[in-house]
Amino acid sequence: MSFEITNELLANITSYIEASNDKPIIALFEEMHYADVAEILDELTFDDVIYIIKLIDSEKTSAVLMELDEDIREKILQKLSAKEIAEEVEELDSDDAADIIGELSEERQEAVMSQIEDEEHVKEIEELLTYDEDSAGGLMAKELVKVNENWNVLKCVREMRLQAEEVTRVHSIYVVDDNEKLKGRLSLKDLLITSTKTAISEVYIPKVDFVNVHDNLDEVSNKMRKYDLEAIPVVDNNGVLLGRITIDDIVDIIKEEADKDYQLAAGLTQDVEADDSILQLTKARLPWLFLGLLGGVGAFLIMQMFENTFEENAVLFFFTPLIAAMAGNVGVQSSAIIVQGLANDDVKGSINSRLIKEMLLAALNGIVLAIFLFGFVWLCEGKVNTALAISVSLVAVIIVAGLIGTFVPLFLDKRGIDPAIATGPFITTSNDIFGILIYFMIAKSILGI
Repeated sequence: MSFEITNELLANITSYIEASNDKPIIALFEEMHYADVAEILDELTFDDVIYIIKLIDSEKTSAVLMELDEDIREKILQKLSAKEIAEEVEELDSDDAADIIGELSEERQEAVMSQIEDEEHVKEIEELLTYDEDSAGGLMAKELVKVNENWNVLKCVREMRLQAEEVTRVHSIYVVDDNEKLKGRLSLKDLLITSTKTAISEVYIPKVDFVNVHDNLDEVSNKMRKYDLEAIPVVDNNGVLLGRITIDDIVDIIKEEADKDYQLAAGLTQDVEADDSILQLTKARLPWLFLGLLGGVGAFLIMQMFENTFEENAVLFFFTPLIAAMAGNVGVQSSAIIVQGLANDDVKGSINSRLIKEMLLAALNGIVLAIFLFGFVWLCEGKVNTALAISVSLVAVIIVAGLIGTFVPLFLDKRGIDPAIATGPFITTSNDIFGILIYFMIAKSILGI
């Protein structure tokens, strides 16, 4: 049965807190999954959240903190002492612990780290903080199970038992040499059916996928997706095993990237949520709205240039919204396909080949639509030249919009700029302007106005 928050549940929790009745609160959250606890905390007042965080055991609340929104977590950490934060951090894997510490000021970081009793854990956190947060090193965890290729199976099993105590979930067993260089992976089945005196070097699997500590997260996620990996080891430039990245971390990254791309496509310049302040939402929306305003002004100036064309053939005016809409729609379709392909690493070949393919596709679509439009205008106006001018303009506009929608995200990606920006108001506005300009130029040429 799925977990569900009810008004009665929230009311009971609130009443327990008001009465300082801690036992029912502890009993309620003791058996509850940390993700469900985080969901409940999202519905409570901030003071009640702090009360519960300080009340429940750190083993539970440490995981809860990682489930909460970053903004809420930051506010909670501000209310906790250095010792209280240290208690939470000690219960976390190194990657999550580094995330928590990284959100603090330098002064608070030092204070918290000084309160952590496990010196090895401190060293791991300090190491992880040195890596770029958008790299494999910034995402990896130090906790893993590794064995030496020179051990026999018996010693290997003993060491694995000791190491597994510090690892929340064992996905793979990695094999290293005396210099800690990654050599391969160990199959649990092979370990179980092999003699205890057999050397690990005789049974391990040398083929193992890995990433470099400096690889960006797109490379990591693409490799894990391609090979259906639950975890992937991370090595340095010398091949030394440093840590591992698990699929749950990659899923979080993919979700964050998808949210960011969706907001860029919608015309939002920064990460915002529905509950953010009016000022924050305005800052995120206004730049693209201003771009749309400039696009409208540009369209006005273009139409003003062709004022005489309008006066002599007023029907052109009524088809302007259609031309602009088709340009925007085709551009967004083309850019969305390319952006999706870039995100999935499916875009292969040269830019020229992509542009040629898109031009042929746009031409085919444009001709089909233009035939219909030609017939419609001819029946309504009875003028072949007018119908020809509008329909030819439509084909040209669709081809240009398709080329722009394809070229812009590819160009941005080559320049290291998020191509998702090309699926929103940017591409729509630019195609509207080019579409209107092309429309009137072709119409003027065919009609001889």
